[in-house]
Amino acid sequence: MSMKSFPKPSELAVPAGAEGWEKIYPYYLVFQDKLKDEEDAKFWFCDSQHWPTVFKPFETIGGEFAVKCLGQYNARHLMIPNANGIEFRVHLGYLYMSPIPVPEDQIAERVPHFEERVGHYFANWAEKLEQWQVKVRGTIDEMESLTFAKLPDMVPLDDITSGKAMDGSEVLLENYDRLIQLAYQNWQYHFEFLNLGYIAYLDFFNFCKAVFPNIPDQSIARMVQGVDMELFRPDDELKGLAKLAVELGMQDAFANPDEAGATLAAIATLEGGERWLKQYEDAKDPWFNFTVGNGFYGHDKYWYEHQEIPLGYIADYIRRLDDGQEIMRPKEALIAEKERIVGEYRDLLDGENQSVFDAKRELAATAYPYVENHNFYIEHWTMGVFWRKIRELSRMMHAEGFWTEPDDLLYLGRNEVRDALFDLVTGWGVGAQAPIGPTYWPEVIEERRNIVTALKTARPAPALNTPPESITEPFTRMLWGITTEQVEQWLGGGEAVEGGGLRGMAASPGTVEGRARVIHDSDQLSEVQPGEILVATVTAPSWGPIFGKIAAAVTDIGGMMSHAAIVCREYALPAVTGTGSGSTTITTGQWLRVNGTTGTVEILDHEPVSGPGAHSHSHGHSGDVPAGAGASHV
Repeated sequence: MSMKSFPKPSELAVPAGAEGWEKIYPYYLVFQDKLKDEEDAKFWFCDSQHWPTVFKPFETIGGEFAVKCLGQYNARHLMIPNANGIEFRVHLGYLYMSPIPVPEDQIAERVPHFEERVGHYFANWAEKLEQWQVKVRGTIDEMESLTFAKLPDMVPLDDITSGKAMDGSEVLLENYDRLIQLAYQNWQYHFEFLNLGYIAYLDFFNFCKAVFPNIPDQSIARMVQGVDMELFRPDDELKGLAKLAVELGMQDAFANPDEAGATLAAIATLEGGERWLKQYEDAKDPWFNFTVGNGFYGHDKYWYEHQEIPLGYIADYIRRLDDGQEIMRPKEALIAEKERIVGEYRDLLDGENQSVFDAKRELAATAYPYVENHNFYIEHWTMGVFWRKIRELSRMMHAEGFWTEPDDLLYLGRNEVRDALFDLVTGWGVGAQAPIGPTYWPEVIEERRNIVTALKTARPAPALNTPPESITEPFTRMLWGITTEQVEQWLGGGEAVEGGGLRGMAASPGTVEGRARVIHDSDQLSEVQPGEILVATVTAPSWGPIFGKIAAAVTDIGGMMSHAAIVCREYALPAVTGTGSGSTTITTGQWLRVNGTTGTVEILDHEPVSGPGAHSHSHGHSGDVPAGAGASHV
């Protein structure tokens, strides 16, 4: 039986005011009329996990670099036998993806290349990962060194006497070109290990499914969970600062953390203030290179530039400590649970299979932390520096009259920025009264601003065109949670959930009831109240301080290896990911029952008699105890 279909790109209505939206993006990013039959024959899903809001033209750079570099490691570096890269298009401002399979007749010839290349990395993992750190840090340091200063009225005399024979404008052009190249460079580095981490996990996953046919996906994930991954370090630094503030008795200084300067000045006057501020400064580099977003947008707010954000989190941790709450992640319990699950499944195997199980699990556990750790170095740190430099350039050109708002550069494509820069240096170099840009760009930018605003009034379709009978591409299933079952659910053909609720990926176990808090933007995080159930298009790893307050999480998209799933497991919170429409179906204030063990979200018409703040929370071992499951296959 063929599946139902999602709308074709051409069938989606263009929001009023967004007519002509295609022209604000590069030609190669939009669907083409001349390729309509070919593109309509492919299944495309919306990656709102990484790109949940409409792109301004310059912001497509993150999507382009990320998805291109993801694909090159599948198709050109590692020669993964059954998976090439992912085609991608921007439609109505959102990013859609279509995985490219390897033709059946080419799979076998790729296998020996794949085994040789992957084997080399796994055999030299520690050494190569250390080299990776050096490469990435070097790229970031070079990005930090780039400047975009206003050109002088005349070249310095030293440039005349030395015979330099250049006017300095070449530095401005070269620095822009270099900034773009360095971002591209670190995105290539980003995927050097990421796909390997998924491969190691997938190898262990497939082995477990073969010998334990009934094992829950989340049990496999918990056998390799990282606990002390670097991605949690920024949040852990804040917790340490909160504990020190309580120890030193300086709670009153955090009465108004939104005034960052005043808060830090008040701390400096207190006994122990110097000690606290030193620990704060030590934490800033590098751990405040962290955004409450995901690093892909120019509007993402980074802790370094918005210190009211980390200070607000610290103030909240202080309040919780004073209330006698435990603010640390339950590391010991997580480790004990991991060891229990590993031991019980391992005991079901014979000697030979035990050895295979041990080897595959150890490799997956070694590679798994990178799946999250890279996120800090690339999406947060690299992109934090990148956006800071782009804002510096934008504000310099704003001062030269090129646009009306300081950050309006984001409404140009990156190649248009290069043209505008050459316009600037040409007008300056020849001594013209002004370059052409100030008379050209403000009107263009205003039109594009209106288009982007209009595009934001509509939510993206979760997918386009007819899905395949079976979705087998491993990364699509594991990272995005795009499975045959989930697609059927999105189309209304899946098993119904009691109470008219939703079904998604059982991402982190446990059952909880609580009031929904729907979040569409990271700026809304301050609205989250203790004990609420967070419902979002997607959660960002940098929302760590929020995970200590909420009772559970529900997202529209994401698989077992998505950030939301991984972070919730590390915070021992129930989670259901990949619901498709949780953030648009559920409204703030509704009472929910989230079952992260079965992957269901029920919308209830009542709340417990004990009051609106009550919630039940169970992390039972249902589904984790093997109890002979699959023993006949051992």
